[in-house]
Amino acid sequence: MKLKMSRDELERFLHEHFPQVGGDFTVIEVVPREIAVRMKVDHRNLRPGNTVSGPSMFALADVTMYLAVLSLIGPEALAVTTSCAIDFMRKPAAGRDLIARGRVLKLGRALAVGDVLVYSNGAEEPVARAGITYSIPPARQITEA
Repeated sequence: MKLKMSRDELERFLHEHFPQVGGDFTVIEVVPREIAVRMKVDHRNLRPGNTVSGPSMFALADVTMYLAVLSLIGPEALAVTTSCAIDFMRKPAAGRDLIARGRVLKLGRALAVGDVLVYSNGAEEPVARAGITYSIPPARQITEA
């Protein structure tokens, strides 16, 4: 399967369509069906106990799968999450960015299914795992009146 969006195109798309969070994520690499994304961790992502909050890790997992799907289908802003199950397995290391590694397991016409592992930068064991399904909008039919 060939990529329809490069690393630079994915980052540009994220900044243009989601400017409120575009600067929080960096695409490290993208190859067919796989992607790695870094999330800059700062005070906004922390919860009591000086650890990264669950909602921040969820956001990273969701953005990672969104970009993985777009890399295969092209720029489609209306692709949406339909299902996500996330397991928080370990406390992320304080003061480190998070790295997510996502894989598209199945890409159909209407749905994409994948998984994401989230790591503290530099750690070998994942801190979270997510299984995510995305809905892909149908291609628009152009009709003449």
